[in-house]
Amino acid sequence: MKTWPSISNQPKAKNSQLLDRVAIVTGSSRGIGKAIALHLASLGAKLVINYSSNSTQANDVVSQINSDSNSPRAVAVKANIADPDKVKSLFDAAESAFQSPVNILVNSAGVANAKYPTVSNTTVEDFDRIFSVNTRGAFICCKEGESRIKRGGGGRIICLTSSAAASFRPGNGAYTASKAAEEAMVKILAKELKGTGITANCVAPGPIASDMFFDGKTEEMVKKKVIDECPQGRLGQLEDVAPVVGFLAGDASEWFNGQIIRVNGGYI
Repeated sequence: MKTWPSISNQPKAKNSQLLDRVAIVTGSSRGIGKAIALHLASLGAKLVINYSSNSTQANDVVSQINSDSNSPRAVAVKANIADPDKVKSLFDAAESAFQSPVNILVNSAGVANAKYPTVSNTTVEDFDRIFSVNTRGAFICCKEGESRIKRGGGGRIICLTSSAAASFRPGNGAYTASKAAEEAMVKILAKELKGTGITANCVAPGPIASDMFFDGKTEEMVKKKVIDECPQGRLGQLEDVAPVVGFLAGDASEWFNGQIIRVNGGYI
C-alpha cells in the first residue's frame, strides 16, 4: 500500500479548512471552474488546474495561486477528460506534484451548443460532442476518483451540472439530457461509495455570467428570458457558485451526500 509523506511546508491560508488537501478541478482555466479553483486555494487546498487546450489561461490561474506562497500550491495539467488514460494521468500528476493522494475532485468541465437548436435540429455530431465531455467525461472522472481519492473521511466528489436539468426549456435538449444523466449517475455513486468516507454531490448552477452563458445570446434574450424571470432580478455571478463548492469540499458538509444543490436564485 502506498504511503505519502506529510505536507508541512504549505503556508497557512486565512481560512485553512482545506489545508493540506489536494483538489483536482477539471475545466478550471476559466469561468466557473477557475472561480472554484481560486476559492479552494483560498481555503488552503493545493490545486491541479486542468485544461484541454489553452495553456496560457491555465498557467495564469496557477500563477495567481502561487503568487503569495513560498512553495508551489498549484500546477496546470492538460487532459481530455473524455479519455480514460488522460484522466488517469491527471490523478498521477496530482499525486506526483504534491506527494499526496487526491482528496477532492471537482468536475466542472463542460460544453454546450450556442445555437440552442431544437432536438430535431441537433446534429448527431453536436450531440456526441456534448455527451462526450459532459456525461462520458464526468463518468470517467468519477470512476477514476472512486478508486484514487483518499478513503476514511474527507474525500469529496463534486460535479457541476446545471439547473437546466430541472427546467426542461426548449432549445437545450442535448445539453439538458447530458447533465440530467450526470446527476443520476452521481446520486447512485453516492450510495455505491458507502463505507469509504467519500461523498458525491452535484452543484447545479442556473444562469451564471460567464463566457459559456453569454455565447450565442443577445442582450435582449438575457434580459427577457433570464433576468426578468429571476426573483433576484439579476444574473448569477461566479462568486455565487464557488463558496457552495467550497462548503461541499469541507468537513462541515459530511451529511450532504447524493444531493443536487441548485444554485440559481430561484430562477428554476
